[in-house]
Amino acid sequence: MDQREKPSPDQIRRAQEDSPKIREHDLAAKLSISEAELVAAHCGSGAARIEPRVNDLLIGLEAVGEVRAVTRNQSAVHEKIGLYNKVVTGSHHAMVLGDDINLRIFPKGWAHGFAVEKRDDGNIRRSLQFFDAAGAAVHQVDVRPASNLYAYQKLVAELASSNQEPILRVKANGADSDAEVRDQAAMVTELREHWSRLTDVHQFFDMLKTLKLSRCRALRMVGQDYAWQLDNAAVGAMFQCASEDEMPIMCFVGNRGCIQIHSGPIKSVKPIGPRINVLDETFRLHLTTHHIREVWAVRKPTRDGHLTSLEAYGADGRMIIQFFGERREGECERGDWRLLAETLPRIPTPTDRVR
Repeated sequence: MDQREKPSPDQIRRAQEDSPKIREHDLAAKLSISEAELVAAHCGSGAARIEPRVNDLLIGLEAVGEVRAVTRNQSAVHEKIGLYNKVVTGSHHAMVLGDDINLRIFPKGWAHGFAVEKRDDGNIRRSLQFFDAAGAAVHQVDVRPASNLYAYQKLVAELASSNQEPILRVKANGADSDAEVRDQAAMVTELREHWSRLTDVHQFFDMLKTLKLSRCRALRMVGQDYAWQLDNAAVGAMFQCASEDEMPIMCFVGNRGCIQIHSGPIKSVKPIGPRINVLDETFRLHLTTHHIREVWAVRKPTRDGHLTSLEAYGADGRMIIQFFGERREGECERGDWRLLAETLPRIPTPTDRVR
């Protein structure tokens, strides 16, 4: 749909007034626009454009104090309450390494930013919302009662954009693809050789980039000593076991611009309809389970011994959510996590069916 066919800012605002209880993500889809376009329509009446200067943002947020950090994709929402501290800036990668808010940020994926104010029963809810070039949500920061409002307003003023138009132009979201021109057997051999030489989980992305493979295709190719497919119910089973055993885990949710990480035990797990919800004091997660198309247990060699992850993927082949057992750099994998990952329900292979 080109720009002339899209609803005007007035039409977008009217649609939101007519459906006050519908989620912004769902309303944007109903209007065939991106979430960023929906927010932009309120510029001058509850929203203001800000520059997505990631490094300045992270440094400024240190003074704001306690906030809620929200990172999401189409199928999972990850919320953490805490401080933006232990900030590491960078033009290609930036990080927040605090005890509660733990982020891996890719600034090139941040294209649009807004400071948003909403009135709710006499209160004002304030947030900073950031989107990629296609208008999809990248990261959000919600002001809380304990936040330093003066520092927040100062940061908004420093990031204010000279462009306050209510119309936003977004780009089409390109699809990921694999290069499949090489011989399959040769690719499997090369993949297994590279995989066996891994010494750090962070080398995994570079390995896939070198071999020009998507994650899902690599998992299907590499062999069951490194990756095995699980029943989709394995994610719910993992949540239940980890909660009952008070097992500390690491939970990763990300998109093209940001990955947010929870580390620690989970307590209150509430399956409600098609969603699994974690409703803990400083950590909340909302996972839409019917979006999951494949679940894999993945074993990656490291200098500290192999590490096992649980990974869920959507119909588009993109990762929805990833889990590890909690650990610090230089430590071996937790035995209880490894046992749990290796005993979750598997998808039978052709060999298993013969047996």
